[in-house]
This record gives sequence, structure tokens and C-alpha cells, in this order.
Amino acid sequence: MKFYFTLLFALSVSLIFAQDPSKQRELKAVRTAETPKIDGVLDDACWVNVPIVTDFFELRPVPGRVEKQDRRTEMKVLYDDVAIYVYARMYDAADSVSHELVSRDNIGNADFISIIVDPFYDKMNGNGFFVTAAGVQFDAKYSQVGDEDPNWNAVWESAVKLDDKGWTSEMKIPYSALRFSSKDIQNWGLNFSRRTQRSNTQTFWNFVDPKVNGFINQEGLWTGIANIKAPLRLSFSPYLSAYVNHYPANLPGVKNTTARFNGGMDVKYGINNSFTLDMTLVPDFGQVQSDNRILNLTPFEVKFNENRQFFTEGTELFNKGDLFYSKRIGSIPSYYNYSEIGAGDKIIKDQTEAKVLNATKISGRTAKGLGVGIFNAITNSMQTEVEEANGNLREVETQPLTNYNILVFDQSLKNNSSATFINTNVLRQGSAYDANVSALLFNLNNKSNKYFVNGGGKMSYLRGEETSTGYSYILRFGKQSGNFTWSYNQVYADNKFDPSDMGFFTNNNFLDQRIGFGYNIFKPSKWYNEWQSWFNLSYSRRVNPGDYQNLEIETGSYVRFKNLWSAEVNANYNAKGNDFYEARNGQVYKAPESYQVGLFINPNRAKAYNFGGNIRFREQQLFKGKSYHYYLFQNYRLNDKVAFGLDLYFNPSYNYVNWATMQGAQSIFSKYDRRTVENSFDAKYTFTNLMGVAVVLRHYWSDRRNKDFYLLKSDGNLTDYQGTTPTGTDRNYNVFNIDLIYTWQFAPGSTLTLSYKDAAETYQTYYMERYNRNLSGILSAPQNNTLSVKVLYFVDYLDLKKKHKKI
Repeated sequence: MKFYFTLLFALSVSLIFAQDPSKQRELKAVRTAETPKIDGVLDDACWVNVPIVTDFFELRPVPGRVEKQDRRTEMKVLYDDVAIYVYARMYDAADSVSHELVSRDNIGNADFISIIVDPFYDKMNGNGFFVTAAGVQFDAKYSQVGDEDPNWNAVWESAVKLDDKGWTSEMKIPYSALRFSSKDIQNWGLNFSRRTQRSNTQTFWNFVDPKVNGFINQEGLWTGIANIKAPLRLSFSPYLSAYVNHYPANLPGVKNTTARFNGGMDVKYGINNSFTLDMTLVPDFGQVQSDNRILNLTPFEVKFNENRQFFTEGTELFNKGDLFYSKRIGSIPSYYNYSEIGAGDKIIKDQTEAKVLNATKISGRTAKGLGVGIFNAITNSMQTEVEEANGNLREVETQPLTNYNILVFDQSLKNNSSATFINTNVLRQGSAYDANVSALLFNLNNKSNKYFVNGGGKMSYLRGEETSTGYSYILRFGKQSGNFTWSYNQVYADNKFDPSDMGFFTNNNFLDQRIGFGYNIFKPSKWYNEWQSWFNLSYSRRVNPGDYQNLEIETGSYVRFKNLWSAEVNANYNAKGNDFYEARNGQVYKAPESYQVGLFINPNRAKAYNFGGNIRFREQQLFKGKSYHYYLFQNYRLNDKVAFGLDLYFNPSYNYVNWATMQGAQSIFSKYDRRTVENSFDAKYTFTNLMGVAVVLRHYWSDRRNKDFYLLKSDGNLTDYQGTTPTGTDRNYNVFNIDLIYTWQFAPGSTLTLSYKDAAETYQTYYMERYNRNLSGILSAPQNNTLSVKVLYFVDYLDLKKKHKKI
């Protein structure tokens, strides 16, 4: 008997490793004359005798291992003149399938199955369609530049069923959701992926090797797709929205409560098989989540995440070269003109966001690999309401009507390589200056995708009363695949290079160099599944006049354990440097030596209750300034519909030294203590896979309590300040937000959104060092309350045409 068990075990092991992960898999396309019903029940006659795709390879925890037979995946694919149809059977223990309900485009604590297609088979661009065991859809675009873009949305069908064998799924992906060539016979890139949440196992039909750089380039092949034609891709999404806003301004001539109605439309039109036009007319972004504002003590602006879907969806071409910061359009313009506001004028209402009147994107890629992107947006002028000394109210234009443009040509080359030209252009009405930035970029990989060299040159041109032309370049090369990787970066910008009118920009006039090394272990051991380590050395110089800026050393290690917890330890050291920006007046500041260490812990998120966080410590050698960072997050799933989250952050700093204020032309620094506390609570109730409500509450408090003041000397060092103690330099900043959003997808692509927002912001108001005093103060401060409703309805021209024919 022992012999038979040994033989059986040996046979099972040989079957598991019999497949060759390095060999590209192929699947022959099968056309169907019968359309399956998308209900998750795999009993349609059209699925009979269709080849089964199975024996997926693990990406994690053991790269290259074939999935277990009792947990195997079986998939089938059909196509016709209208769509692609996907059959999926995921074997599993019936009571082990994770299926948390979350909103669309989220996964949550759920198993999923997906199909990823590359219709042009350029190994650089693709589309992914995912459905979880709870029936929640998630779709994404993939590109060489942006990796996964979850903001891309398509209209498609799916259904799932749970049974005693595990779970099943069916999908219908219409050709209107894809772009492909007009060839009579086509081969597409293809892959399937499955995730089992409880064990953090992810498998692929065609093996995705973690040691190889890239994802779409590691796809299988779907061959012999015959005689399909791209349909007319034309859809309209008109919307109506209504707002009621209340803010207790309590000023003569200013209403505390206002109401407004908006209307507009999104249009999507397939210009041809390869190119799509996306247009939004008079868009409304009032339902997006609020920015997480902070007290910023640095000389540079804060970069916020973009939450407006039009500016995040399908922008991979426009993001090349890091010249596009979409928050510039409407939300955070780079240009403000306050010259017409007099010293005796009082600002009553300062408009800080310009209304987006319309925005248009044209993008696509030809069969020969030429990607073309055209972007245009127009924002209305911004007005600031001021009260004159005599009590009269007037409006001042602080930003004119502005036009934003981007043009991109991106040519795909062999070996997942590319060459790109991109141009951004900002035109302002009237006498305000205009801005233009151009870049030539390249990305070259060798045949095995092991080594790379990329970079490019950039030029900025500002035209107004004075003109300015600046230049920049970047060069990178190294080894990007394998257990051991390395890279060298060099970035240069002269003292006139300025892409800030349409991009995010901090400073210029530098030559930065960095060399980095990494060693990654993807083969699990007895106690870990994955281990990554890295070391980076960075050196920066000012260009004109030439001078040393800083030297930084960074190292760290990350490990994922067998119990699915993970930990990271990192440390970095900054040598004494020359800071040419902190003083705000062009003087150099001899920045002190500093170092930081940190420990990060992440839990097994499949558990109903999980917690993690990090602890960091930083010391600034001047005056032995110390900073502690404590962060703890907790998540609790009551059931598959209800979940809560709590994030707690505490950052006390002692004896830190930075710029405080200006006294005439003199730059004054201070030694100060600071406390920052940020608490965020979120909760969600998901009724179905098409309906849910979510709430986020955030309170942020940060202060600065100055202790001693110093004068910055001409040599960059500090000396005791002998003048009158500066006033108004302490800081105490509070911000409080509530975002409550209800969403119902009442028809494919159509949504009803109800939103309630509460926002309050105060400066220099409450007693310092007392968190409870600041919290109660911000809650009793004037609140800006907004209640809105928005209905967006998706209309597909082909559906209208069919209905018209029936009539």
C-alpha cells in the first residue's frame, strides 16, 4: 500500500511540474452561431465541445507552479460578429470562496477571474475585464507607461453563481468596448488570471514571471479570429445635477444658502477602428472625493491625487514624460493675478478653482504601432470678490479664460520599445503669458527584455512680456529583469526650465544622479513567500552657479511571510547639504545632516479584522531635532456588505529648524515643536453589486510652535536673531471633511449619485497642544455644507438603432 501512495504522489508531482512555464501558450479562436445567455449558468449548448483552457501557473506564492487540480480553473472563449464570450469554472470548497460586496471598480475581499486582451498584439497595450465572486465588475487598461489604469471604464455584461463545486462566471465583452484592426484574420494577445483571496494565490494561464519586467508582454496568443468588424462606437452620457450649498458667511449682500442646476454630456465616438474621441461638455465633478489638504511648511506646492474620472481614464499617452498634471485644469491653476486687489481691499470670496467648460481627448494606435493622442480643455476665468474700503463689492479677474492642449506621437518599436514626441501648450486670454513644453523620449529594451536604456530631452518656452527658454534631459539605463537588478539615472534641468503651467514642478537648475541596486527572491522558503532588498545612492548638484546640493543613501528590505503578513524595514541618510530653496530669497541654507529609520507592518487582509501600520524616526543633527511618525490602520468587515476602517496618524516633532518668515530682505528661521494628528474613518454599506453607500470622515490638525529665532547669514549658517521677535509665525491649522456618497447603477453605464459634503477649515484659531480643543473647535466652526444629486444616463447609438428598427 505504501508503494502505491508513493507512486501516486510522484505522479501528481510530475503532473504539476510537467508544464513548461517559459513556453507561450496558444488558443485557437472558435466562432459561435448561438449566443450564450449571460447568467453564470454554464449550460448553454454553444459551450459544448469548445476547447477548455486550464492548468494555470501561479504568480504567487510559488511562481511557475501549476494550480492544484481540486482548485483548478477551466475557461472557454467564443466570439461572433458582436462580442467575445467567456465561460469560467473556478473549482473550490463551496464555503471558502471570498465574495465581499463592494462598489464597481473595486475588488475588496473577494476572489476574481479575469480576461486580458491585447487586440493589436503589440505586447504594450491591453484591456482587462475582471469579475469577482460577488459579481462586482472591475476593468482596466494596461500600457507600458501607466501599467494598470483602473480608471478606464467600459460597458459590458457579466454574471456569477456560487455552487457546491466553487463558483462560475460568464462574460460578454462587446466589440464596442475594444479597439482592434480591420484585418480579415487576426491574432490577439490573451491571458486569464484568477485570484483566491484567502490564500493570496494568483494564477495566470500564460505564466507571468515576476523576474521579467512587464506584464502585457508576457501574454499568450489567441489565433485565427476571422472576419470581425469594429462596430460604430458612438455613445452619449447626458447628465443633470442639482446642488444646494449652505455656508454661514453672514455678510451683507452675500447669501448663506445658494442653489444651482447643471447639465452637460459626455460623448464617446469611435473615429475608426483604432481611434476614439472622448468629450465632456460642461462637466460636473462635484461628487468626487475631497482633496486631503495639509499644513505645508515646505517651499514647494503639495501634489494632490486626481479624482476626476475624465482626467484619469485613458491618459497613458498624455502622461508620458511627466509633463501633465491634470489638477492644473480647473482645480489647481498655476497662474493667479492679484495685482488689481488693493492694500485696502478685503477678499470676501476667493475662487480657487476654474470651471471646466469642455475637454476633449482623441487617442488610439494604428496597426503599425503609432499611438496618437490629442487633448484639449478650456476653463472659464476665475473671479475674486473683494470689499473696498468704502464698503462697495467688486469682482477681480484672477485668472483669464485658458486653453490647455497636449499632442502626443508614440511609435512602438521591437522588444517593447518606443519613441515619443509630446507637446503641451497653455494659451491664456489677454496679456497673461503663454507656455509651451516639448519633449522627445525613447525607451529601448534588448530582445530578452533584460536590459534597458531610456530617457529624452525637454524644452520649455514661456511667452509674455518677457520670454524664457529652458532645457532638461533624463538618461536611464540598467538591468530590469532577473533576481538582481540595477539602474543608473541622470536628470538635468537648467535654471530656466519650467513645465509648471501644465505639469507638476518644484525646482530646476540641478543635475541629479542616482545608482540603485535590487535583489529579489521570488521562490518561497520555509518561512517566507517573497523577499526584496534594495540600495540607492543619490547625488545632486546645482548647475548655475555650480555647487553641491545633497547626498542621500537609502536601503531597505521587504518580506512577505507564509501567514500572508508582510514587513518592511528601511533607512536613509542625508549628508550635510546646500539648500537653495528653503530660505525663500535665493540664499543658501546649510541643511543639517539627518537620518531616518522605519518599520512597516501589513496584515493578512483576508481576515475579517486586520490591522497594521508603521513606525518611523527621523533625527536632524542641528539642535538634535527629532521627529516620530506613528501610523495605525484597522479594518473590520462585519459581513460581505458592511465594512469599517479607521486610520490614526500621530507625528510629533521637537527642536526642528526651518524657515519661518521674512523681515525685509532677511530670511528668519526658527527652532520649533510641531504636532500633526490625522484621523480618518470610513464605512460602506453595499446593497448589491450595483448599489452602495460610502462615507469618509477626516480631521487633520497640525501646528507649529516656534521657540527660538535665527538669522540666516550669507554663508548659509544660522546665528541668533537679535531683532524684534517676529509675530504671526506660529501655525495652527485644522481641516475637517465629510464625504457621504450613494451610488446606484440603475442601467448599464448609467448612474444615480447622491452626495453630501461637509467641509471646514481654520487657521490660528484654537488652543495649541490640545487635540480635543481643536477637534471641538473645528466641529463648531462655520461649515460649508453641500447636498447634490446627479443622474447620468448612458445611451448607445447601436441600441437606439435596434429599437428604431423594431418600431
